[in-house]
Amino acid sequence: MPRVNGRAKALLVDSFAVHFFHVNQTRRYTTISEYDLLINERITAPELRVIGSHGQQIGIMSSTAALAMAEEEGLDLVLIAPQAKPPVAKIIDYSKYRYEQLRKEKEAKKKQKTIELKEVRLSPNIEDNDLQTKASAARKFLEKGNKVKVTLRFRGREMSHMNQTKHVLEDFAAQLSDIAVVDKPSKMEGRSLVMILSAKK
Repeated sequence: MPRVNGRAKALLVDSFAVHFFHVNQTRRYTTISEYDLLINERITAPELRVIGSHGQQIGIMSSTAALAMAEEEGLDLVLIAPQAKPPVAKIIDYSKYRYEQLRKEKEAKKKQKTIELKEVRLSPNIEDNDLQTKASAARKFLEKGNKVKVTLRFRGREMSHMNQTKHVLEDFAAQLSDIAVVDKPSKMEGRSLVMILSAKK
């Protein structure tokens, strides 16, 4: 048996941590943790319900026979429903399947809309013009599908007149009633009265 030096041994051990190869290296093995799918010889169930490469129901057979069928077509046997009785496996091109899955995931991420919480701060003595300016800024946030946190901040003695200035939030919400709804009614957070608006669906 040929000698293996220390470096070669290290490389050999490292390779086993990720991949396992058949003697002729013609069939791929995948660890469970990589894709959470078992393929080919890593399927240990003695019996499988097999779906053919064209989606046809082949029926129940031994895993050995199913693997032989996949090998005849130059494809992989992939366990797609391990909890079923018997487990369900499909004959597919695994590399192509993974490519399609990754492509779909990438497209789904592009379509996902991230909703952000934007904040607009008001004061109890805000002028009408300033209120309209703040409402315009909130409108832009809402048009983009974001939520708006409207904060009415009180300083010093303003806290004693809090009940008289609650209408500021109501007026603000009224200006945006055509595009927004009150997601969370006003409530106290420290020295501030806070209301959350979200865009109408």
